[in-house]
Amino acid sequence: MTTSRILRTKSRDEKFDFKKLEENLNVALSSIGVKDLAIFARQFAAMFNAGIAMARCLSILSEQCSNARLKQALTKIRADVEEGGALSDSMKKFPTVFDKLFTSMVAAGETGGVLDEVLERLAVMMEKNHKTQSEIKSAMSYPKTVMFIAIAVFFGMTTFLLPTFAKIFEEIGTELPAFTVFMLGISKFCTQQPPIPQVLTVLSLIGAFLAYQAFYKTPAGKRIMDRIYLKLPLFGPLIEKSAVARFCVIFGSLTRSGVPIMSSMEIVRDVAGNQTIADAIENARVNIQQGGLISTALAEKEVFPALAIQMIAIGEESGELDKMLMKVGAFYETEVEEAVKSLTSALEPLMILVVGGIVASVLLSMYLPMFKVFQDLG
Repeated sequence: MTTSRILRTKSRDEKFDFKKLEENLNVALSSIGVKDLAIFARQFAAMFNAGIAMARCLSILSEQCSNARLKQALTKIRADVEEGGALSDSMKKFPTVFDKLFTSMVAAGETGGVLDEVLERLAVMMEKNHKTQSEIKSAMSYPKTVMFIAIAVFFGMTTFLLPTFAKIFEEIGTELPAFTVFMLGISKFCTQQPPIPQVLTVLSLIGAFLAYQAFYKTPAGKRIMDRIYLKLPLFGPLIEKSAVARFCVIFGSLTRSGVPIMSSMEIVRDVAGNQTIADAIENARVNIQQGGLISTALAEKEVFPALAIQMIAIGEESGELDKMLMKVGAFYETEVEEAVKSLTSALEPLMILVVGGIVASVLLSMYLPMFKVFQDLG
């Protein structure tokens, strides 16, 4: 082989490796959201219901998929299905893409021959959960934004405005009130050079945040903090209602799709979103395994609302547990929406008071010495 041919071959190999590296990088950087999976499930259900072969459906969906990670997973799943593998088994090979809830419902749909109905039900459930979580995040983002603006305004006024007035008062020679001296101390701290105290304060806050994250990742820490979150004013009831709505909708969808109750309880335990509620579900699962009723088992830890327990008990007695669970889930989803609106309405005046108090404190520290000067002149 000539030297030029070797160089051309090496150049082609390097080009191929670069493209592969770029593709792997895109897959690593891309993230799959609930909306992506909901769209996939709905489109898959529509095509499969229209009589298109499963492998063909996966091929079409992978070609038009814009998410690199989901596209890669669908391509490999299609290859497994073409070789005769089950769809749910192929999906289980990609746990970072399709969680246990998704694969369990797909497996139930395959077993019962109602895959299109299960996928459609899964898409609706995921869209509702996404909507609920988006509403909660939207309600939480408002106070965060206002507090950031309030802190920025306070820092600007204490750093640039207050020192100017301090020089004027110093030239006049008037005695400064205690509150003004306190605010000037904060101003001096913010403007001190070199900024060693400021850096240490920031590092301490970052360290405290990282310590909280590390503590929350431990089973005991997560259990303690989630119990505290449930008892918070305003936010605690919202977290509880959101978790109950998620439990009822997912549990109802799983049982309606034909997933065994024990497997359904394990899945809803893993996606509960709160460790205290997850522990209550696990305790109920153990009791149910020993022959107890679902409603009685869930009521034992006194975590679920009494209304939800009673409606689940009625569903057990009537033999229509899945329908009752879906009704309870829809009821608490509405409750979550109303709670988010009430929370936003309650936070708006509270945030106005906080911002007003911060600005008023700086202005008061500037005007108190003026009142003292006018009093001395009088």
